Amino acid sequence: MKYTKCLFLLFFFVYQAHYAQFTDEINSNRPGKSMMAFSVGKSIIQVETGLNFQNEDHAALKYDANGLIAELDLRWGLFFEELEFIAELQYQNDQYNSSLVSENRSALKKTLIGAKYLIYDPFKNYEVKPNLYSWKANHRFNWRQFVPAVAVYAGVNLNFSDNPFNYAPPLIKEPTVNPKVMLIAQNHFGSRWVFVTNVMYDKISSDFSSINYVITLTRGFNEKWSGFIENQGYNGDYYSDGVFRLGAAYLINNRMQVDASVGKNIKDSPSLFTAGAGFSWRFDANYKEVKIEKDKGSKTDKKMKKKAEKEKRKRKDEVEIE
Repeated sequence: MKYTKCLFLLFFFVYQAHYAQFTDEINSNRPGKSMMAFSVGKSIIQVETGLNFQNEDHAALKYDANGLIAELDLRWGLFFEELEFIAELQYQNDQYNSSLVSENRSALKKTLIGAKYLIYDPFKNYEVKPNLYSWKANHRFNWRQFVPAVAVYAGVNLNFSDNPFNYAPPLIKEPTVNPKVMLIAQNHFGSRWVFVTNVMYDKISSDFSSINYVITLTRGFNEKWSGFIENQGYNGDYYSDGVFRLGAAYLINNRMQVDASVGKNIKDSPSLFTAGAGFSWRFDANYKEVKIEKDKGSKTDKKMKKKAEKEKRKRKDEVEIE
């Protein structure tokens, strides 16, 4: 999932009825860890970067580690409006200290390449039409917001060297290639709230396999600022945990945003605290607007419209006769 002007996701509510994936403002997954259901749009290239400080303290094993984690996500909309290719890189460098050893650790912690495809958008070809005869109908609660947009993701984790950050015993080696799949849901509640859910099966073919989730709730405060709160859960043989995050994002202009966030897990084996900032930038010079035909409505809608036009003409004729 992603966070400016209602985390930029709210704009999909307005534009999906007319213009497919593209929005006037950048829509970034940062600063949370969830992935939104919608793509950046065909021919759009987006860069999302972050730098985080992390403190790690293990109460039972009596060690601590402090260092930096650099993140780089590259997103590219290609072939279709609904399709997006994603490369995720994460590099960690820290100082590890225990009663027996003190060392500097550094490695490419994550290399993940995958693709996401939007399979269902509840607002595609949908347009709210005013009811000419009922004020109540025009202000009725919209139950459609409980129907989420749904996307699927598939990718592969690439491991090019020994990873000292995976919490497994040294004798357990991580495969060079192992897959990841994910189901993504995204809801828009009213005009300010966005709720994103990710459920994933990660590193499927290895001893490091885990079933994880991320849920993110975002609120837009105004045209520039938004905030989010998030919970991420891990369930694997070598690492299980829950992490809570909160943060905010600021829209610099239509193509750039900055963000900041903090996070804390719920256990002490190890205890983790992170704080960081990020920057997202979008290149959209090659984008060509893709129009989607609007829903022309049912036969009943057409009859009601014709009836209203007929009565309007009738009243106009009566006024002219008088």
